[in-house]
Amino acid sequence: MIEALKRIWGHKELRNKILFTLAIIAVFRFFAHLPLPGVDREALKNLFASNALLGLLSVFSGGAMENFSVVSLGLGPYINSSIIFQLLTFGFPRLKEIQQEGEQGRAKINRYTRFLAVPLALFQGYGFYFLLKQQGVVEPLSVFGLISLVIALAAGSILLMWLGELISERGVGNGISLLIFVGIAAGYPLALAQSFSVFTFQQIANLALFIALFVAVFAGVVLITEAVRRIPINYSVRGPRAAVQSFLPLRINQAGVIPIIFAVSMVLIPPTVARYLSASSNPAIAQLSAEVIRLFDTTGFLYNASYFLLVFLFTFFYTAVVFNTDDVAENLQRRGGFIPGIRPGISTADYLSKVMSRITFFGGIFLGLMAILPSVAAAVTGITSFTLGGTGVLIVVSVVLETLRQVEGELSVREYEGYL
Repeated sequence: MIEALKRIWGHKELRNKILFTLAIIAVFRFFAHLPLPGVDREALKNLFASNALLGLLSVFSGGAMENFSVVSLGLGPYINSSIIFQLLTFGFPRLKEIQQEGEQGRAKINRYTRFLAVPLALFQGYGFYFLLKQQGVVEPLSVFGLISLVIALAAGSILLMWLGELISERGVGNGISLLIFVGIAAGYPLALAQSFSVFTFQQIANLALFIALFVAVFAGVVLITEAVRRIPINYSVRGPRAAVQSFLPLRINQAGVIPIIFAVSMVLIPPTVARYLSASSNPAIAQLSAEVIRLFDTTGFLYNASYFLLVFLFTFFYTAVVFNTDDVAENLQRRGGFIPGIRPGISTADYLSKVMSRITFFGGIFLGLMAILPSVAAAVTGITSFTLGGTGVLIVVSVVLETLRQVEGELSVREYEGYL
């Protein structure tokens, strides 16, 4: 470990990139603690603690939502814009053609994504204010005050988007992912300290079980994130070597955390609607609403079963969006590649679809278990002060592995250049 740090620090350019990244992260954390006026912060924290969807959004904002800071929206608008364009690319051939134009096409899609993030940030800023006002957390504002607040929240989100792109261009790692990672990781020490502080000597067995579960979850996420099914690919070439062999890596978790985001939005619709109808003057509607709220309690069986099933189904859907087997088969055929024993074209696409379906089945089960992990961990260990969120763990592990790979790549290139 010390030797690796010496190697990194010994390269001036890489050292400067790391220092630049740390400086941007420090700026982000400063803005995350720069609050906006007019909110009851204690009531705001209680609201986030009682709402799973808001808790997930707080994860992506790095906890800035709970502080009602200038960057409360976090990178949510940019993430939503990216997801929208990924889905539009699947349905609109023109966008798909632009995406396939190489670096220039990806730059166009990224520019469109940034443009769409601005109105989304304004809309989400107003929605955030409306939600807090309905819950009595924030004071009603005048028209001018409301406009100022919405613009401030949108500007904070766009600022984070810009900081993330600065890291990607001049720092180390994917800037957007790193900022999300820092926000999640920043809350772990305090949450762990609060969890340990409430334990008594009689609960030592639960504490040991919690620590073992915590370590096992991280180890399992690393294993699944790195696990791939390697499909052998041969490329026909001219010359003394008749073919060059390579591999097509198919990841078990091809969809990332997107299915969890989709699923939690869907599963919270019934209790959210029921809460609005619970104050109805009609006794039948009020009683039905109370029953729906009871059934969809976050610790209940129906909520967790629905959540697991939706994550499982969305995993198949989103994997089909991001990994189109017909496109992969067409690209292989165009480059002279083929899978040994499988004919190029439609047969290759069918083979990849069959293999991907089997892999995605296990990937969907894994993501479903990660989604309901907080409820399972709380039931097994009795610890509710620290949420062992599967979504947060997935993001943390993925970003750390991606950043380490990039640093190792930078080191390899510079050390290789030193021999020339």
